[in-house]
Amino acid sequence: MQYKIQNGVVELSGEPILKKIDFEINDSSKIAVVGRNGCGKTTLLKLIAGEHKIVKMDSDQNSFVAVSGKPIIGFLSQMTFEDDNRTLLEEVRSAYKDILDLKTAVSNAQAKMSQTGAENDIKEYTNLLDTFTNLGGFYFEKEYEAAIKKFGFSEAEKQRKLYEFSGGQRTKIAFLKLLLSKPDILLLDEPTNHLDIDATVWLEDYLKNYKKAFVVVSHDRMFLDNVVNTVYEIENGKTHKYVGNYTRFAELKKEYRAQQLKEYEAQQKEIGRLEDLVDRFRYKATKATMAQSKLKQIEKMDIIEAPEAEDLKTFHADFTPLDIGVKDVLSVKDLQIGYDRALSTVNLEMKRGDKVGIIGGNGLGKSTFIKTLVGEVPKLSGEFKFGPRVQIGYFDQQMAQYSSSDTVLDDFLKEYPTLTPFEARCALGAFLFSGEEVFKTVDVLSGGERVRLALCKIFKKRPNFLILDEPTNHMDIASKEALEEMLKNFEGTLLFVSHDRYFIKQISNSLLNFSGGEVEFYRFGYEEYLEKQKTAKPVVSEAAIKPKEKKNYTTPLKEKAKKEKAIKKCEEKISKLEEELALIENELLKEENLSDYVKLGELNLKQAEVEEELLLSMEEWESLFE
Repeated sequence: MQYKIQNGVVELSGEPILKKIDFEINDSSKIAVVGRNGCGKTTLLKLIAGEHKIVKMDSDQNSFVAVSGKPIIGFLSQMTFEDDNRTLLEEVRSAYKDILDLKTAVSNAQAKMSQTGAENDIKEYTNLLDTFTNLGGFYFEKEYEAAIKKFGFSEAEKQRKLYEFSGGQRTKIAFLKLLLSKPDILLLDEPTNHLDIDATVWLEDYLKNYKKAFVVVSHDRMFLDNVVNTVYEIENGKTHKYVGNYTRFAELKKEYRAQQLKEYEAQQKEIGRLEDLVDRFRYKATKATMAQSKLKQIEKMDIIEAPEAEDLKTFHADFTPLDIGVKDVLSVKDLQIGYDRALSTVNLEMKRGDKVGIIGGNGLGKSTFIKTLVGEVPKLSGEFKFGPRVQIGYFDQQMAQYSSSDTVLDDFLKEYPTLTPFEARCALGAFLFSGEEVFKTVDVLSGGERVRLALCKIFKKRPNFLILDEPTNHMDIASKEALEEMLKNFEGTLLFVSHDRYFIKQISNSLLNFSGGEVEFYRFGYEEYLEKQKTAKPVVSEAAIKPKEKKNYTTPLKEKAKKEKAIKKCEEKISKLEEELALIENELLKEENLSDYVKLGELNLKQAEVEEELLLSMEEWESLFE
């Protein structure tokens, strides 16, 4: 199977969103699509899913979408429930229709074979059983049971009808079914949004073992590092491909831009030198021929373009609290939180400068704890007390959904009526609301823009205690990094809820984990939490189950032969890649290439790709050998 877009252009309302898309998906591609908010990542997924079409441009460039085979493409926006009267369990099991039908066929064939004992019936049963085994028939039930549990659904909820679930829960069920249906190309748009850490880790393990292709749009850097091996960045409407995970992409992008800039500057210097010679000698009869040859030399050059300017715009707010406050900031003792029943009991002591992250499963009380502290939800029992002179800056998840017909400027001035319009615009400008942007109505702002507006209002107060509930939802990676930098340098105290593990690791120095009614405190933060998770009893996952079940239905000799074949194939691939690398290195040393900037750039790029592929092959060989 292969899916390929060449020179793809997509327009929305007559405006080009994607200007030059080159994109390729193969049988087992593990691809991330990254870029700033609004760059067209979701538009690209919709193009692959068939919801958008490429536009034929008036140019000589060939523009097309080519597909070999008939791949099944799975996209969440296309998932619907056929029958709302089905239970959650019935809906999830429907993702395994082929296996369930085959299970019935195996059962019928077994009964027939037992009755007749005929050779043909035995052969038919054996063939069906082999197919059933290869499709995962002996572990699929454990797979979906683990998935349902990790996505936060209880045993009782498995028997609830679909129409009884909320909109958010229905989306999670549809997402779960999409994953388990295993399409040939799985398209995922921000899949970790609103998943807790346990569910995100389960999803990572699932995608690591996914045998088919997937394309994921995500701003979760740790998630991308753990699951993808190719990154496409969309910048200025164009795609740029990088081999490796997100961290490798960030490194390569810097290297390629530096290399391109160096080559561009070297070529411009050479062009300047040649043009200077031409200007000096073009009107001298004895040197005219030489001058003409220099002009032709310039004309024959493949011009290297200067690197396009990066979109590095992001918000900033370097502020110190109006009042640094006292040492004791918050004391929480046996605080029971919840609504009609207690969700958790919390004990916590926070000192000035502490930065405590809150993690845990959905529905266990993380946001309820925050709301209790700020007075939005009454406590059930216990007590909490803020220190004197504590000034709270509170960010709620719902602020991203805030709606108003006021302009951004008017909305801000309602919060700070004593400011002049100039002062308000200066404050908003730091959060990327400049020029005409301040006259947009709040209603038309994106989720990320509304978060920026809310943060701008909070930071203008210069509080000494920030309480933030999922502040990075709707943010792109550049915005997350900007907020990280601000919070790292914040001199006050911070308490925040987040599902973004990278963000938690970067910011928090202590951790509060909500887990099944219990709340554990980790004085040394995320690293201490990870260490404890490693020593805890491991949860059986698909990766652990699958080989175990297979072992019961294959012979040791068959397994050995299969492994030896895989090792041999891997060794052959390594040998070919090493030969290819040697050829590239020889080309790099040739004199005619040393002054050819374009050729050098292509060779360096190819060298990096082959080295990356060789490294992955060596890791695969080591894994097989172990």
